[in-house]
Amino acid sequence: MTAAPRIALDTAGPAAVDGRQIRALTFQSVRLEYLRPVLQDLKPAGRALVLGSGRGLLARALTRLGLAVVAADPSPAATALARDADDGLGITYLTTPPEQLALPDASFDLVYCADTLEITGRPDAVLSEAARVLRPGGAFVYDTVNRTPVSRLIYLGAFQVFPGTRIMPRGRYAAPRLRRPADLARALDRAGLSPQDVSSFKPRSVRSLVSATRGRRRGTLTDEQLPELVGMVLEPEGSPVVTYLGYAVR
Repeated sequence: MTAAPRIALDTAGPAAVDGRQIRALTFQSVRLEYLRPVLQDLKPAGRALVLGSGRGLLARALTRLGLAVVAADPSPAATALARDADDGLGITYLTTPPEQLALPDASFDLVYCADTLEITGRPDAVLSEAARVLRPGGAFVYDTVNRTPVSRLIYLGAFQVFPGTRIMPRGRYAAPRLRRPADLARALDRAGLSPQDVSSFKPRSVRSLVSATRGRRRGTLTDEQLPELVGMVLEPEGSPVVTYLGYAVR
């Protein structure tokens, strides 16, 4: 089994390869579970854009579902890793900031925004660009981090500061960039995107999340082992304590 690239904890800038892949792997199952009914309602659904695509895990899954996918990420290193893992799927890879996309208007049926809304200091610009490249009736799907005491403990403390569980460079997450569902709904409205739904999701247990993160940090677990150990669970009726998914329609 090929070892994953070393997590770069203290490397700033767009070329850093950090613990985003851990999130992508553990979030993948709930992202696809949430997406399936959205895709069933979205007809036609031929072209998809993944913002914050990282190493391309979600982009490859959407391609295998029959969509023509463009994968966009601000990190050249992540884009290179995604391209190397393409396996002949024909995905188009772009290194670009989500706040300024060099893509045509109304050119996508679906935009999935991953690992972006909790990072950017300009959410209105991201949402405006997403709305611009969506066709009328197209779907904007996202997952992000709520702003609660628990989410601050995990994202600002455990993932950035505590030695045994650090997977991100310090400063990647900040309290003002964590957004409550109601605040995000207002931002979606401003961008011309009509909110339809919000769903909570969480790990099977806090212990499983800590164990997986510590194991990956020590090198005793591979990336491939993480999803089953963490066991993310979708809670459509739950109140988001840390993370949530949602979608809106242009």
